Formats: sequence, structure tokens, C-alpha cells
Amino acid sequence: MTALTVTAKGQITLKQEILRHLNITPGQKIEAETLPDGRVVLAPVRKKGSIKNFSGMLARRDGPKLTIEEINEIIAKGWAGEL
Repeated sequence: MTALTVTAKGQITLKQEILRHLNITPGQKIEAETLPDGRVVLAPVRKKGSIKNFSGMLARRDGPKLTIEEINEIIAKGWAGEL
């Protein structure tokens, strides 16, 4: 278990090993869920998309048509919240 110190302002700094474990990068937001037993669960905030936001994303009016590989890559990135 890793011990963290609380500052006078009530802040803590997460150690690199914790950030790596959570796959959190600088500037990314973290959500904290408080549990009834006094524990807190930290997790990176993930973008949540919907199929409505996604539909039409691949449409191109001009230019070359996309290959199935390009379409699959765009779909994977879109659902992963990377776009």
C-alpha cells in the first residue's frame, strides 16, 4: 500500500506508480467515488459517446473512399473516446 500526504490545502499528489497503474496522463481528469465503508475509488474519466454522435462520422463528400481497414480504425478510436 502507498501512503500519501495531505497538504494544508487538503490536496494529495498521486505517485507515478499509481498514475501508471490507472493509466492516467498529465492533464487528464479523475473521478473519485466514495464508498460507504470509507474507501474512495479513483478512475480516469472516460469520454462517453453514443451511436447518435457516431453516425455519419465516416461520411465523405469528396476525396477517396475509405478502405475497410481505415473504417475499422476510425470505429475503434471513436468508441475508445480517442476522437
